Amino acid sequence: MTTIAPASAVALQPTTDAELEQLLAAAQTAAAPLAALRPAERARLLDAVADRLDAAADQLIPEAEQETHLPGARLRGELKRTTFQLRLFGEELRDGGYLDARIDHADAEWPMGAPRPDLRRVRVPVGPVVVFAASNFPFAFSVAGGDTASALAAGSPVLLKAHSGHPGLSRLTAEVVTSALREAGAPDGTFALIAGTAAGAAALRDPRVKAGAFTGSIPGGRALFDIANSRPEPIPFFGELGSNNPAFVTEAAASQRGAEIAQGFVGSFTMGAGQFCTKPGTLFVPAGYGMVEALRDAALPPAAPLLNERIQSGYTDVLANLQSNPRLTVLAQGAGPLADPPGPTLLLTTAADMLSEPHALQTECFGPTAVVITYDDESQLPELAETFEGQLTATVHGTDSCQVAELVEILARKAGRVVWNQWPTGVSVTYAQQHGGPYPATTAAGSTSVGTAAIERFLRPVAYQGFPQHLLPEALRGDNPLGVPRLVDGRREA
Repeated sequence: MTTIAPASAVALQPTTDAELEQLLAAAQTAAAPLAALRPAERARLLDAVADRLDAAADQLIPEAEQETHLPGARLRGELKRTTFQLRLFGEELRDGGYLDARIDHADAEWPMGAPRPDLRRVRVPVGPVVVFAASNFPFAFSVAGGDTASALAAGSPVLLKAHSGHPGLSRLTAEVVTSALREAGAPDGTFALIAGTAAGAAALRDPRVKAGAFTGSIPGGRALFDIANSRPEPIPFFGELGSNNPAFVTEAAASQRGAEIAQGFVGSFTMGAGQFCTKPGTLFVPAGYGMVEALRDAALPPAAPLLNERIQSGYTDVLANLQSNPRLTVLAQGAGPLADPPGPTLLLTTAADMLSEPHALQTECFGPTAVVITYDDESQLPELAETFEGQLTATVHGTDSCQVAELVEILARKAGRVVWNQWPTGVSVTYAQQHGGPYPATTAAGSTSVGTAAIERFLRPVAYQGFPQHLLPEALRGDNPLGVPRLVDGRREA
């Protein structure tokens, strides 16, 4: 079993300027040898980290419970997801398809009107990355989470800025990661933990850092995005900021399974005390179909503590503001809606009021609150959908005979993942996942932070023209020593 000291033994102090300089220099030094490792060798590093995290579970979970108020069963499931995604990226590396290797042989008769030179294109690591950990997933979106896993898989060293909501767990997890990487033979500087707002911002400004990733609030993410883009050398910044995740129920769906939908919605918006980035924050239901009554009568779960005092304070401030809006009334509410911990709240309004004041009524309330909107006719749904900014998800509950093609088209423009007759909470780590969307859901709508495609954020393409075989990357050589899938002269290589 992996043995690590209790978090209380060593406090997580803000990283000093001198310490940050050492860590940045080490990351820069590690970048070339880490990138030079064959994909299978980097996969071995990820497997080693996953194995060590699994072995340390009995020490990590109690610390996580203490700092986040999350139940042990939830945390064990999240740690399993975290180590699974590390190993899944290992599989992606061994497959080699992520390199997107392409070879165009020279062609004197190329029909564009001029000869085609020998061109060979492959993806390479961007270089050191600074990752800002999230609070609501202390394993899966934190020290060893998806951003870290995908950056290391790409071959980019990681500077991980710890979240203040779980500093002890961050330190313990970082010890596991760094020791696993060191013992597996990773270059020194492949991974490091930094602490403090100032250190995180300074790292993002440093010219040795080539990309940033963040999961958190709109104000915090936007501030970091602006830093990344105002540098003398602007860099990609992949921020996941905020999302309301609207859900729409058609008349036919309400008629056939209204009670079931109501129950599922309550379970979804209160999952994890409403602290999921994919929580459905608004639900559109047809008036006169019993949905409002079903939601009013649905059993709300008991109050559950939020992650930390800052989230508790922000939640009660937003909820108090929503409850003071004359366009909103309370539909259902648990005991102590503004207490600590807060009981769940369902608010009610109409389509007309939503159209009159969409920005205020769609305010993200990070916690166990959602807004129900009644509409009179399904023809209103496209107009209502158009009022939303960019989203991580959008959901439709309907039947195969429902005429919702226009609605779905709008939602596909607004969101990164469109869900049919299911709920958006619970983001599967897999090959086709898309966890991202237009701003303000994310700062880079063409990227995902979950799933194997997340590796693409920390790679960039390089084309080699006219080079001899011995100077080409292995993935582009004629004998294909890595055995990676390639596109050769416009056709998939057999």
